[in-house]
Amino acid sequence: MNKAQLIDSVASSADCSKADAGRAVDATLSAIGGSLSGGENVSLVGFGTFSVRHRAARMGRNPQTGAAIHINASKSVGFKAGKALKESL
Repeated sequence: MNKAQLIDSVASSADCSKADAGRAVDATLSAIGGSLSGGENVSLVGFGTFSVRHRAARMGRNPQTGAAIHINASKSVGFKAGKALKESL
């Protein structure tokens, strides 16, 4: 499912226009992104938890040359599915 399909699904299940559903989806994604940018976790009970995960700096290898390279520390988004989501699968 892509964003347009999600908006269509929200519009039909909430009985609202696609424009209203689009604004609601955009606002939800923006709020989740903003919280993660601030270092906060986002927990949606029954669905799951989005969190910021820290990756430590490490040594890696260039696959073409085999030379050792330094990989800097970074942050990424993690998702852990909630119980209800796991059971629905």
